[in-house]
Amino acid sequence: MAKYTEAKCRMCRREGCKLFLKGDRCFSEKCAYDRRPYAPGQHGRTRKKVSEYAVQLREKQKARRAYGILERQFHGYFEKAEMQKGVTGTNLLVILERRLDNVVYRLGFANSRNQARQLVRHGVFTLNGRKVNIPSLQVKVGDSIEVPEKNRKIPVLAGAQEVIARRGCPAWLEANGAAFKGTVKALPQRDDIQFPVNEQLIVELYSK
Repeated sequence: MAKYTEAKCRMCRREGCKLFLKGDRCFSEKCAYDRRPYAPGQHGRTRKKVSEYAVQLREKQKARRAYGILERQFHGYFEKAEMQKGVTGTNLLVILERRLDNVVYRLGFANSRNQARQLVRHGVFTLNGRKVNIPSLQVKVGDSIEVPEKNRKIPVLAGAQEVIARRGCPAWLEANGAAFKGTVKALPQRDDIQFPVNEQLIVELYSK
């Protein structure tokens, strides 16, 4: 499977906003975007004439990179969102939020989505009591995500309670750091997704 191996902070600078790809570092003074809030490269500071297509592309790239998804899979999510009832853009964001790796991140069991994806692939979590290792699984209302006793000594998970207290937990999820457990209370709504993206531009891009 293809994997991005370059500096992740370059993606934040390219998209012009924080994508929180490096966890706690993004909240510290070491954040590359805070120090250099302009596009990477020799001509990063120069103003460029931006076309309508470029604006739409940047919104799509921003969402895709934030959730760590490759183009083919992202386009598949769009097609799925288009077939569902309701607003296509909102459906797309809800599908992305319901990914198991994103839920693990939102619950505070990982510092970044990339770290959450790695933990899921290593079988650290159980879903409704069954071991899972597929980051793209779509969670449902009532699902329970838990860390078995034998995996709770992993250093990354040891500070889960502190992460939950510092970062908070979305209203559609319920996190219990002491019990290393999280529950899906409801499906996410558009207001629950605070990520700064204009999903309508993504719909316009794919609708051409």
